[in-house]
Amino acid sequence: MTPLQQQGALCKAAGRTLATAGTTRKNEALSAIAEILSERQDEWLAANAADVAAAKEAGMIPSMLDRLTLTPQRVADIVSAVRQVIALPDPVGRVDRMETRPNGLIIGRRRVPLGVIAIIFEARPNVTVDAAVLCLKSGNACILRGGKEAIRSNRCVADLMRKALASVGLPEDCVYLISDTSHETATELMHLDGYVDVLIPRGGAGLIRAVAKEASVPVIRTGEGVCHIYVDDEADLDMAAEILYNAKCSRPSVCNAVECVLVHRDVAADFWKKALPLLDEKGVELRADPEALEILGTRAVPAEDSDWDAEYDDYILAVKTAGGMDEAIDFINAHGTQHSEAIITKNYFKAQHFLDHVDAAAVYVNASTRFTDGGEFGLGAEIGISTQKMHARGPMGLEELTSCKYVIYGEGQVR
Repeated sequence: MTPLQQQGALCKAAGRTLATAGTTRKNEALSAIAEILSERQDEWLAANAADVAAAKEAGMIPSMLDRLTLTPQRVADIVSAVRQVIALPDPVGRVDRMETRPNGLIIGRRRVPLGVIAIIFEARPNVTVDAAVLCLKSGNACILRGGKEAIRSNRCVADLMRKALASVGLPEDCVYLISDTSHETATELMHLDGYVDVLIPRGGAGLIRAVAKEASVPVIRTGEGVCHIYVDDEADLDMAAEILYNAKCSRPSVCNAVECVLVHRDVAADFWKKALPLLDEKGVELRADPEALEILGTRAVPAEDSDWDAEYDDYILAVKTAGGMDEAIDFINAHGTQHSEAIITKNYFKAQHFLDHVDAAAVYVNASTRFTDGGEFGLGAEIGISTQKMHARGPMGLEELTSCKYVIYGEGQVR
């Protein structure tokens, strides 16, 4: 066995213990994690500062540095998210249905953990905690493999979480971080059949597509975020401008940030008078189609075909002119990644048509795409935003990290 296979076996054994640990014991573990992260946050912040310094030296762009950086407030928010998960109902053991069949058999369907969940993610140290906590509460062991840019942060926080698990009598190997950030180790993880029950990649489109193509273990695709906003000819243009600014500029590097805006040609000139001053505050680069360029002039550059499918993760926005809602819907369904899409309109019937015909995990009316988040949806922290239709879709909270087993009670029945 390779070292990673040996660790996979340890995680598998730890997962079997965790699966039957019960809600009280799992919540004790999460409480211990929250406490140790608060009490020893200086260690985590120091490790993160070293990661950030190295990333700056390597030339990481500001929006990605923001994803990498921890602050006392962000640590406090992470701890708060852990406590929110403690308060959430435990899906494990819940019986979805129980019925007595004509032959007297009593058949029920019970929620059970998936087993061992592997997560491959990029330079976001908060994901290390979010993923581990959700896995623990849902009774799953986890194998974490983060990007090299956050390795010091991840090693520190994984060690703290393992100490917290041991303090309440649960196996440390319920949470394991792969310290080797080489491509070879990531590839081996993708082929850890027999040890990993499901693999969840979190990061940019390139990472997710590479994992989905390479892996032999089951994969849940998450996070590919080519999100759109369509500004209808019956939109409140002030509202539309504010929503676009929030969706693009609040955190441009996250997967629910908007990457392309479609504007109805009848309101385009008036809309851009309101939106440009806001986008100028962050120096957003606009890449526009020819019709939009006539309005935007030198404020924009011509869009290339590749811009319609780009996930920029930066202060860059593709601009498309639409002749109507159906044209916008067709464009979104052709170029989106089925993550989050929005329409801004005062027309109820248009809003319902958009909701019915846009194929995405989250579809908004008159609100920013930035709300696609486990916490905002009342799920607590999320392990990712699934953009596929099997086994889960949208923010993946506790229930999405479980499967089911059928339990059957009999009195000697034979067939």
